[in-house]
Order: sequence, then structure tokens, then C-alpha cells
Amino acid sequence: MIRGVVFAILSNILFGTGYYFAVLLLPLDDMGMFGLRVIVLIPLILLVIFIFSQQKDFNDLWQKIVKKPPLVLIILLLAMNVGVQLWLFIYAPNNGQALPVSIGYLLLPIVASALGKLVFKEHFTPLKWGALLFAAIGVAVNLILTNSISWATFIAAFGYPIYIVLRRYFDINSLATLVVELCLCLPVAVYYVAQSDLTFVQQQNPYFYGYLILFGLVNCIAFISYIRSSNLLPVNVLGLLGYFEPLVMLIISFLIGEILDAKSYLLMICLSLSIVLLIWDSLNKGEIKS
Repeated sequence: MIRGVVFAILSNILFGTGYYFAVLLLPLDDMGMFGLRVIVLIPLILLVIFIFSQQKDFNDLWQKIVKKPPLVLIILLLAMNVGVQLWLFIYAPNNGQALPVSIGYLLLPIVASALGKLVFKEHFTPLKWGALLFAAIGVAVNLILTNSISWATFIAAFGYPIYIVLRRYFDINSLATLVVELCLCLPVAVYYVAQSDLTFVQQQNPYFYGYLILFGLVNCIAFISYIRSSNLLPVNVLGLLGYFEPLVMLIISFLIGEILDAKSYLLMICLSLSIVLLIWDSLNKGEIKS
């Protein structure tokens, strides 16, 4: 169990620190960064698949598509979703949206729990209902005070939960599916990289390619650590430790100079209470044992 916890924490910290690479890869624009991220991720995830001998997942996915051809449309929808999420992760730190996206990632597990209840009729304990209530109060009050909710927060909070639900519902939740999704994003990625003047970028940022290689290594180690942890930990514990990623993102947001609006203090308090209740719920289930 301890090894699983260490791997889970490491993977989430590494995924979270990936947020800062959007700053390190400047002056490349966000679409160029998105393109390079897709291009770098495909071989890295393929490497992880071969390391963990998950090649059969490609055949399983193909057989499911043959039996249910409409799955092609679902996979196209998933590819669009993951493409937007990968772009947003790169776009946010350099465009004043780092904090809103971090808040969206804090909301994500709560939204995922609500969708799990709605779609899969998962059991909701009183503590989970309490977590959902606090999150709803925080968002509602924030809407009243600001008359809006950041589009970046909305996409971050709802994008991945919808993505996860669709994958689970259609039983295509594997790294092989992710590779296919990224390959569908590849034409757009290649186009924007081709439009980027990488020579100029390197002249302005001599460490650009070094940072790019480091970014790839960080992602690779993060994926490997996540898979190792997923094989050693219960799902609820894995989800609980997933809060390390948005917390790292939140810290990075403050480090790069973003400031939390006073009107959002109550939202953060409510989200903190929601997280505490979700942690309490996991502890009550007795799943965190040495």
C-alpha cells in the first residue's frame, strides 16, 4: 500500500508541475505548445503500453468498434474533448487563466461523483451529499457575487468527468483508446507546429529543446507512476490522492503571479470543505490502511 501511495503522489505532483512548462516553453504560442505536447505524448504513451504489456488493449478496442461501429463517433467526441483539455492546460498559465483552471480541477472530483451517481447510480453517502452541497453553495454564491463563472473553470470541471463517464459507459477506458484519441488530434497538432517558427523560439529561449525533452520525461514518469499506483491502490484512494495535482497547479498559479479575487474566497472555502468531506468519506470506508 505504501508503495502505491508514493507512486500516486509522485504521478500527481509530476502531472501538476507540467503546468509550469507552459511558461518554460515561451515564446512558443499556446497552439504550438499544444501541437508539440500531442506529438510528444503519443510515443511516450505507446512506450508505457509496451512496458506494461497492454498491447492487447488495441485489439480489444478494435473488436468493440467492429461490433458497434457507432463507437467511432464516440471516440471522435472523446478526441475533441481530450484535445481541448490538453490545449487548456497549456493555454491557462500564460493567459491569466491558471487560477480558474486550478479551481476547475478542484471541482472535477465532485462533478465526477455527481455524474457517477446520475449515470451509474453509484451509492452516495451522507458525506458525499455534504461535499456536493458545499460545492454547489460555493459555486452559486460565486455566481451571485461575480455574475459569471470562468469559462476555463467550467471546461476544466466538466470536461474530464464527461470524458471519463463516456469511456466507462462504452467500456473503452484504456491507454490504447487515449493513443487513438491523440492520433486523431495529430493532424491539428502537426499543422500548428508547422506554423510555428521554432528557430526564432530557440533564439529567444536557448533552453527550449532541453525543456521540451524534460517535459516529455516528466510526463513519461508520471504515466508510469500512475499505472503502478493504479495496480496497487483501491480506486477511491487513488482518487483521493489525485488532489495533489490541482493543489500543485494552484501553487504554480500563485507563483506565476495570479491573484485570487476576494469574491472567490467563499468558493475556495466551500471547495476546501467539500474536499475534507470526500477525504473523510474515503477514510470511513476503511480503504486507507497500511
